[in-house]
Amino acid sequence: MQNLDSFFNPQSIAVIGASRTQGKVGYTILENIKLTFKGKIYPINPNTTEIMGLNCFPSVLSIKEPIDLAVIAVPAEEVHKVLEECIGKKIRSIIIIASGFSEIGEKELELKLKDISKGKSRIIGPNCLGIYQKNLDTMFLPIERLKRPFEGSISFISQSGAVGSALIDVIANEGVGISKFISIGNRVDVSEIELLEYLGKDLNTRAIALYIESIADGKDFVEVAKKITKKKPVVAFKAGKTHKGSEAVASHTGSLAGEAEIYSAGFKQAGIIEAESLEDIFDFSKALASQPAMKDNKIAIVTDGGGFGIVGTDAAIKLGLELPRLSSESEKSLKNILPKYGVYHNPIDLTGDATSERYHKVLDVVFKDKNISGVIVMVLFQVPLLGDDIIDVLRDCKIYGKPFVVCSAGGSWVQEKNRKLEGFGIPVYPMPERGIRALWSLYEYGQILKRK
Repeated sequence: MQNLDSFFNPQSIAVIGASRTQGKVGYTILENIKLTFKGKIYPINPNTTEIMGLNCFPSVLSIKEPIDLAVIAVPAEEVHKVLEECIGKKIRSIIIIASGFSEIGEKELELKLKDISKGKSRIIGPNCLGIYQKNLDTMFLPIERLKRPFEGSISFISQSGAVGSALIDVIANEGVGISKFISIGNRVDVSEIELLEYLGKDLNTRAIALYIESIADGKDFVEVAKKITKKKPVVAFKAGKTHKGSEAVASHTGSLAGEAEIYSAGFKQAGIIEAESLEDIFDFSKALASQPAMKDNKIAIVTDGGGFGIVGTDAAIKLGLELPRLSSESEKSLKNILPKYGVYHNPIDLTGDATSERYHKVLDVVFKDKNISGVIVMVLFQVPLLGDDIIDVLRDCKIYGKPFVVCSAGGSWVQEKNRKLEGFGIPVYPMPERGIRALWSLYEYGQILKRK
């Protein structure tokens, strides 16, 4: 694998197809790069000498200084000429945003890109959004329409720009951070396998999420993933599992999707946790990035709403998680803490007059109990006696070193509190089933580590 570092840590960037017209792809890309990137930026447009206060050049060949990364945002029919100029300029890393290649049946046009660049430069794309991270945003989606997440520890590789950007928007809205987002499009050169290997070594990435429609080389993918999942968790969602879905994949990126069962078997062999939905990609990766793996399947549910506890219990049992009895000593302590109408056996119900102090005392007992390996804390913030200091109580649960997630449902008032918890690295879920599935992913990764 050639070094991909100049995609993520360039010192200089050329934006080929930069535009002065607001709303055009070349305008938005340049604007987003200018807002995030601290190095040298070279707009390329033969029809003007200045854009956004930056000197503009007719070609990369007219720039004397070295260029580390080029972002190509010109029509498909102009890409080959521009790519040849980038090769002549010895630009190591190139992102081709332009569409109009194998996804519409123009495979020859795409293969020619490979022929031009082979062994000289690396390409992400074509038909992609490129890269987003704290200090580099090559996307052509305006920030007023798509919120960007703050810096975190999830890295996300997506074969679909639409799916990837939508998930980024959700992630940002919920207050979750990401390390890197890479939209790879048609993968004429750089593949998900190389990026997986790169992110496996990236110190800023704690969990990797993948949206996959097809894999270029299944054997290599499994071998690379096997090494990575020993050190950090990987979540993958395979789209195009049905016959019609497979046909749609072929028309989306010009790739063959393959059998769903083969992918599932490959993921299992590689130690990858398979997501069953787009929700799972998000839910699993934020839990895996922030929480330790769970050593066994024994969990506790702590709630201030009995109905949520019942729903969570059903979801847990269906996934093979257990709700064991706490030790007799723990149950005795809970009896003394809870009112007579509270429930001290697992699932534990603090009832609707719960206070932050009651949560604190109960959680201290539950987390210290040797029969419990993971906890889901269900909090209905709407109950009248619960103060804002419940945020601090939940934050401090990190000291116990056991994996836990929070379930908290509600509108904008509740969501504001949820975002505070997410900011402390505590994964929050709006419904019991999603929280339980996230806890299950931590158990699943624990089993993967045991097998390895």
